[in-house]
Amino acid sequence: MDMENEQIEAREGEWLALSPGPGQGAPPATLPEGEARLRALVLEARHIPCRIEPDDAGWRLLVPAPYFARAREELRLFEEENRNWPPPEPPARPLVENTLAALSVLILLATFHNLTLLDASLFGHPPIDWVLLGKAHAARIMNGEWWRLVTALTLHADWLHLFGNLALGGIFIVSLCRELGSGLAWSLLLGAGILGNLANAWLHPPDHSSVGASTLVFGAVGILAALNLIRNRHNRKRRWPLPVAAALALLALLGTEGEHTDLGAHLFGFLSGTGLGLATEWLIGRHGRPGRRVNALLALASAVLVVAAWWGAVVAGG
Repeated sequence: MDMENEQIEAREGEWLALSPGPGQGAPPATLPEGEARLRALVLEARHIPCRIEPDDAGWRLLVPAPYFARAREELRLFEEENRNWPPPEPPARPLVENTLAALSVLILLATFHNLTLLDASLFGHPPIDWVLLGKAHAARIMNGEWWRLVTALTLHADWLHLFGNLALGGIFIVSLCRELGSGLAWSLLLGAGILGNLANAWLHPPDHSSVGASTLVFGAVGILAALNLIRNRHNRKRRWPLPVAAALALLALLGTEGEHTDLGAHLFGFLSGTGLGLATEWLIGRHGRPGRRVNALLALASAVLVVAAWWGAVVAGG
């Protein structure tokens, strides 16, 4: 009742316009409509009677004369608390010009697919069944054949499967390589693919098997999503569209059902990439991007891992 009586008395008394203060770019005692409404909400939250009225130059925020000093103090405190909010956008990092190198790896992947189709003997040995040696077979992976976590990423069931991964996946992979550097990007992509295949094998029945780079491709989407999430953590509109649009586009191209579609691998690749991306962006924020030498070492280590995995597969299959 006391508050209602005060508001009734306020309506009957003198109302004073609050000045927006210096630096607002508007004539004294006027505000843009959005700012006037925001300030009115602040005062209402502090139980201070107020109203806004249109003016030729903008909007005026009015309070009863007895509340004038208190209203000014509340708005001053509000401005001090929100002076640097929202924080400025982080500066854009310069991109690394390595598009040709990233595309070369994708071309190499397509070339390897052609080699797996050749029915030719090697050094007198019978033709190699590459898919049988390298596919991500759940039981064999859980029994210690670690190389299948890697080799399965380099195999594809047919040209349509390969094209689906290279056409759209290549966009995200090239973007990631330019964002982080080739070595760091490919090591993270391999890590996301390996972790995704491992989780997929662990959760599926023993006879489950899969091939394809789509686990790695969804890992790329997850990594980019994590980078975007941290860099734009104060900007909700820029934080979510990239990962959502990318995941939907990939699902539209690769499909959600069919003989060669493994939604579990897609999901675990995305989740693994997201985790690796969050850790990477945190480290880059503290220490910066790795230099050229470190990137070269990471690229070499990634290549050695793929070769070693196939070597292990061939030796075990022989």
